[in-house]
Amino acid sequence: MDELKKILFSMADEKYRDFQSALMPTVPKEKIIGIRTPLLRKFSKEYSKTEKAKEFLKNLPHEYYEENNLHAFLLGYMTNFKECARAVTDFLPYVDNWATCDSMSPKVFKNHKEELLEYIKIWLSKDDIYSVRFGIKMLMEHFLDSDFKTEYAKTVADIKSEEYYVRMMQAWYFATALAKQYDAVLPFIENRRLEKWTHNKAIQKSIESYRITEEKKEYLRKLKIPGKKQSGNKS
Repeated sequence: MDELKKILFSMADEKYRDFQSALMPTVPKEKIIGIRTPLLRKFSKEYSKTEKAKEFLKNLPHEYYEENNLHAFLLGYMTNFKECARAVTDFLPYVDNWATCDSMSPKVFKNHKEELLEYIKIWLSKDDIYSVRFGIKMLMEHFLDSDFKTEYAKTVADIKSEEYYVRMMQAWYFATALAKQYDAVLPFIENRRLEKWTHNKAIQKSIESYRITEEKKEYLRKLKIPGKKQSGNKS
């Protein structure tokens, strides 16, 4: 076992491992060490200052779930946009779960919006689940405020996928968009631009949000497409 793995295993919590495993059906239990996220984040901050971290980022694929999360956290500390965007692109095909995907949020991206859009197009064009999920996530994080354009919502609505983790992110995107850009995004719901499950899940999440008024929630309830009850909390 190499030095890094020894350090990671020294932070293991067996009960937390069982908890994490239940949340991530796509990851075999034996690939989860069981490290609490705040502890791993704290370690990643210190590890990011070492030369070993640079080598670690080049060493793909990783063996354990926590190694992938460490990789995701380290990307967040990169300060060169192009290097970071390329590193994210290289890493995404190896991501095998929603939690690692959603852990990636490089700080440098917020200062390079125009360049980021070009990479988002690339990620959304990929065949792997988590590249697409991450692309939607970046549109949700960086382009729903002053940089919002209706065409971005159209881009998300036009994504056709049978994958649960892609559809769920589409639903999150529209629920968040309804909270931030209600008037511009509402027509996508009124005109049923999303697949039925995604449409109803977006409405469900909107109704659960404290950022949307009761009056708007009542109207959104009327826009649900009748059918089987919504289920699934896999994120």
